Order: sequence, then structure tokens, then C-alpha cells
Amino acid sequence: MDKVFIEALEIECVIGIYDWERKIRQPVVLDIEMAFDNRKPAASDDIADTLDYKAVSKRLIQFVSESNFGLVESLAERCAAIILEEFDVEHVRLKLAKPGAVRGSRAVGVIIERQRET
Repeated sequence: MDKVFIEALEIECVIGIYDWERKIRQPVVLDIEMAFDNRKPAASDDIADTLDYKAVSKRLIQFVSESNFGLVESLAERCAAIILEEFDVEHVRLKLAKPGAVRGSRAVGVIIERQRET
């Protein structure tokens, strides 16, 4: 299966379990791979036939920037669900990183893979 990807989508949001984290906005970084058959858009050269990565990005920016989760796991699950439910994607692999969360590391986070329920 072909993949459409979005790499290093950085979004500011409220995320974290500590009191001080609930009072600030922090960046999260998303890397997303979405299974999509690219043969039809390749043949038609028509954006209407594609998985519009700009539309996916805008939707996730809107959702994440308005979100207020304690755990990166919860945020990642909801982002994956949005992609599967709203963009006709069969499978998604999503990496959600929280830069600077652990001293000495570039980032920490989760990687999840989900499929649409049939």
C-alpha cells in the first residue's frame, strides 16, 4: 500500500500532568504515515482524487491546538481516530513527540498504528 506522509508537524498545545504544564502551551511534533492508494490521483492528476495532506494538517492543527490532554497517549489516539474517521484512511502510523520533556533527550513520546474498524 502506498503512503502519504506528514513529517514534523509542530503544534503548540496544553499537554502534561504536572500543575505547571497545565498553565503553559508546549510544542508537540507529529510524524504521520497514512495508507492510501495513489494510483487514481497519479492517473488523473486531480487533487480531488488525493488524500489531501494540507486538509489533514489543518484539521490536526485545529484539534491539537484546542486540546487539553494530560497524556501524549490520549492525544495520539484521538489524532489517529480523526485521520481514520474523517479522511477515508484505512491505516495510520502516528508518532507524537514531546520535545524537551526529559532532560538530556531531544524528545519523548509514543508511536501508534491503527486501522479503521470494518
